[in-house]
Amino acid sequence: MTLAIDADFECGNIEFQSLSGDTAELTIRKDSNGPWSQWFYFRVRGGAGRALTLRIVNAGATSYPKGWENYHATVSEDGETWTRAATGFDGAVLEITHTPKGDEAWFAYFAPYNLARHEALLTRIAAMPGVTKRKLGKSLDGRAITCLDMGEGSRSLWILGRQHPGETMASWWMEGALARLTDPDDAVAVRLRREARIHIVPLVNIDGAARGNLRASAAGTDLNRQWRAPSPEKSPEVMAILSAMEQTGVDVFLDVHGDEELPHVFIDGCDVDPESTPAQVAGVDRFRQALLKASPAFQTAVGYPPSYGGAEANGIATRAIGLRFGAVAMTLEMPFKDALEAPDPVSGWSPAASARMGRDCLDALAAALDESA
Repeated sequence: MTLAIDADFECGNIEFQSLSGDTAELTIRKDSNGPWSQWFYFRVRGGAGRALTLRIVNAGATSYPKGWENYHATVSEDGETWTRAATGFDGAVLEITHTPKGDEAWFAYFAPYNLARHEALLTRIAAMPGVTKRKLGKSLDGRAITCLDMGEGSRSLWILGRQHPGETMASWWMEGALARLTDPDDAVAVRLRREARIHIVPLVNIDGAARGNLRASAAGTDLNRQWRAPSPEKSPEVMAILSAMEQTGVDVFLDVHGDEELPHVFIDGCDVDPESTPAQVAGVDRFRQALLKASPAFQTAVGYPPSYGGAEANGIATRAIGLRFGAVAMTLEMPFKDALEAPDPVSGWSPAASARMGRDCLDALAAALDESA
């Protein structure tokens, strides 16, 4: 039986080049209307019992070639459970080897999170007591930018996920955070909902997610560089969220991401901005110290330098929102690789690890909100 390889489904990304026996040559296509490439997600049919070799021949020319070093692709044979496949990178070609047990296997850069699961999450959480769901606006492709609101407090907490659509660990993080936030028996969640009004947009770049992009929106825009001056042509998603933020103000802000190259969990905070206030610096430090206590995977030794973002730094959400609202603002980064502080030889950094980080971050968000600490 001839192997069949395709990515003709939502969130998919691969281009078939050639097949010789059980070895296929493939390429990652660039983001729609954008220059980036790294995300892949494809299906192989007809591979049961065959020692497959899947060669992504343009890996060395993708956006983050160092991201392939010490990286292992994720693989699933049921679309639900994702483990890591044997993977090597020679500086040019990423080679994945795997022998499927069944006739279908899926391979991805990280465990995918499709729009059906996203909608199911929104529906499930919106049905919980005290939670409301609202549409902030529409994406360029006409999809809803949805916000979940909860809490009765006077302070305003905003959390965003997947400004970069290929960073699917952010959606798995949301599952963990939202499950804990809506637990009536969790003391930290009860405190957060008592002291803050919480606004969560789990999937900002919904068009890019559907299109199988790494970073770009439908317009080919990196939304996380648009927060100083968004436009309806390039970043209606950011405009919609920023408009809602203007209505509520922002006291604490967390933007959830994944990093292609660094095998660590870390934050990038507004405290590195020369214009940040002592209160902002103190709030970021409270978050950092609380997360160190809550999570063995989190660390502070490795992260981005203060110069991260270069000339576009003032358009990054954490920097722009910190300045605009005086917020304690942070970006959380999780790895595509394994996390060296909490390694898992089977799954690497995983959906389960991301969800645990979502739960653990509630302790840190409570600390960031506590001005008296």
